[in-house]
Amino acid sequence: MPEQQHRRFLAIDYGSRRIGLAHGDDELGVAMPAPAAVEAGEAERMEHIATEIRARRINVLVVGFPVNMDGSHGYKTREVDAFIGELERRFALPVIRVDETLSSYEAESEISAKRKGGRNARARQQHRKTGEIDSRAAAVILQDFFNANGIGAPSFGGDDA
Repeated sequence: MPEQQHRRFLAIDYGSRRIGLAHGDDELGVAMPAPAAVEAGEAERMEHIATEIRARRINVLVVGFPVNMDGSHGYKTREVDAFIGELERRFALPVIRVDETLSSYEAESEISAKRKGGRNARARQQHRKTGEIDSRAAAVILQDFFNANGIGAPSFGGDDA
């Protein structure tokens, strides 16, 4: 029986100016933020993603998909769909869409909780500018995907214990 290919994931939190990135694999199932693509031009941001894909030997992309709180899709959905189409054309990798509802809010809350003064406007602006919030949001998206699919979930007890 052939050995199953190890899956390495790159999660993407798309934004028109900043693209948050996170990575993880199917062995550990732990999402880790990566440097966000914050370059000025769209082509440079895509090259940043390409560099991450090559360096981390990514073979699956997980993209945060904007779903409204009522489950409907808005204008941002079309923008993300176009971006996903470009990812598929450029990298020929499978793309999994994952609901990104409240991922940025959760990421910002995590940063605020870990850093004193993280809630003030200047600190929030700095975190946004660097893409730190975007990459943490990508990590939230990827971790949610791992958790929902039992990837990396620890085995406690059961029949083998």
